[in-house]
Amino acid sequence: MTPQPLVTLHLWGVPGRAVPRAALRMASVRPALARTPGLRFAKLLGTGDGRTFTVRDADPRRWGLLAVWDDEAAADALDDGSVAASWRRIADEEWSVRLRPLVARGRWSGREPFGSPRPQRWDGPVAAVTRARLVLRRAARFWSAVPPVSADLHTAPGLRMAVGIGEAPLGLQGTFSVWDSAAALNAFAYDRAPHAAVVTRTAQEGWYAEELFARLAVLSSRGTVDGVDPAAQPAG
Repeated sequence: MTPQPLVTLHLWGVPGRAVPRAALRMASVRPALARTPGLRFAKLLGTGDGRTFTVRDADPRRWGLLAVWDDEAAADALDDGSVAASWRRIADEEWSVRLRPLVARGRWSGREPFGSPRPQRWDGPVAAVTRARLVLRRAARFWSAVPPVSADLHTAPGLRMAVGIGEAPLGLQGTFSVWDSAAALNAFAYDRAPHAAVVTRTAQEGWYAEELFARLAVLSSRGTVDGVDPAAQPAG
C-alpha cells in the first residue's frame, strides 16, 4: 500500500526590484528540485488574484511551489535545501503550509498527484486546490463566466485566503484557498448560486481538457501572506 503523501505549498513574496530574478528562478531551480529525494510531484507556479484568470490577474511579486512528498523528512529536505534558499535570497515574505489529502478527483498533467484518498472527516481548517487546462477554443466563454464566481468566492463566509495559481499566464490555471472548515467550503461549492451555475455550464459546454479538485487538511503552517498567516486559527 502506497503511504499517504504529504503536500506542501510555498508562497514567496518578492520586492519589485527582484521580479526579474524571480522569473528566472522558475527555470533555474528546476534541476535541483528534480533531484530532491522523496519528491513525487511538483509545480512551480505564478500567482494572481484569480478574479478573471487572464493575464491582468497576474501578481509578479508572488510566486509559488506546490509539491507532493513521500513523508515529512522529504519535505524538511526542501525547506533546508538549495531550492528554498534560492527563493529566500530574493524574497521579503514567505509562507508555507503542510497538508494531507482528504478528497481528490481528476488529473494534473496526466497524473493524480494527491492519490485517491478515502473521504474522511477533518475538524480543522481545510484547503482546496483546483486546477484546469482549458480547451482554448472555448476559453472566451469560460473567462466571461469567471468574474461573478470570483467575486462571490472572495466574500464567502469562512474563507481565510484565496489566490490564483497557474503554470502559465493563459490556459493553465487554478486556485488555492484556505477555509475555516469543510462545512464552509461545502457551503460555497454547493450552496452558492454563482458557483453552482458555473459547475453546470462546465459540464454542458466542456470548457476543460483536464481538471482537478482536491480538499486537504491543514496540518501546520509558518510565515505570512500580506502580513498574516491565513492557516492560523482566527482570533476569538
